[in-house]
Amino acid sequence: MKPAPFRYHLPGSIAEALELLATLDDAKLIAGGQSLAPMMNMRLVTPAELIDLNAIAGLDRIVDAEGFLEVGALARHYEVANCALVKKHCPLLAAAASTIGHYAIRTRGTLGGSLAHADPAAQLPLVAATLGAEVVLAGPRGERRIAARDFFVSLMSTALEPDEMIVAARFPKSAPGERHAYLQFSRRSGDFALVAVACTLGNNRLTIGIGGAEDKPLVFDDLGALDAQSAAQAVRNRVNPAENPRVPAVFRKELVEVLTRRALQQCSSSN
Repeated sequence: MKPAPFRYHLPGSIAEALELLATLDDAKLIAGGQSLAPMMNMRLVTPAELIDLNAIAGLDRIVDAEGFLEVGALARHYEVANCALVKKHCPLLAAAASTIGHYAIRTRGTLGGSLAHADPAAQLPLVAATLGAEVVLAGPRGERRIAARDFFVSLMSTALEPDEMIVAARFPKSAPGERHAYLQFSRRSGDFALVAVACTLGNNRLTIGIGGAEDKPLVFDDLGALDAQSAAQAVRNRVNPAENPRVPAVFRKELVEVLTRRALQQCSSSN
């Protein structure tokens, strides 16, 4: 299928993009297009106006700032996975980005697009919530920052206002000696995960993030000093997947327990 007719716009700045977003009716932003383009082709969405962000200079930067890494909204998944700064300071983010889709998708898909699309099984929303990242938004009222855990509201629904756009995400740098793990289970290589687990362990603090089990990423950071098996069982008991004839809730709960246990064992055994 082909998309419904639309008008195409290529702004050269954030200000120009925001002006178009505020003045055009039924407009959508597009960056990598790895989620939006298929939806348009299937006519699940039919925007009258398409605003392409790719001509805006600097939106793909990855900047080393004090205490955090700022990753621009146009940073491609491939760049995030392979950037030396990300590998050094946010290794969980690099590890998760390297598993996204297939190579062609990683070279086009963007951080901002993934966060805005907010698929509960996607890697980057899960990691952003797990690491306590901030999402940086620009709009007519200026810039605002919102914690990733608050940004994701429900299934493919966020706190992004209709006249705002994501410009970056700020990821806290990992602490010295912090260990991490990212695991997922998919039916086929490149598919979205049925369940994904991201975790960090360091300074006597354990954080576990679960993707795919509910309609937004879940984060557990109150489990204390439980062993891997006990922590995995505790997380399993606290997730409530919806029933699905193709993927029963009990199967997802079992995946949560198994992947959480394996991820914690991986963290504990890594140097």
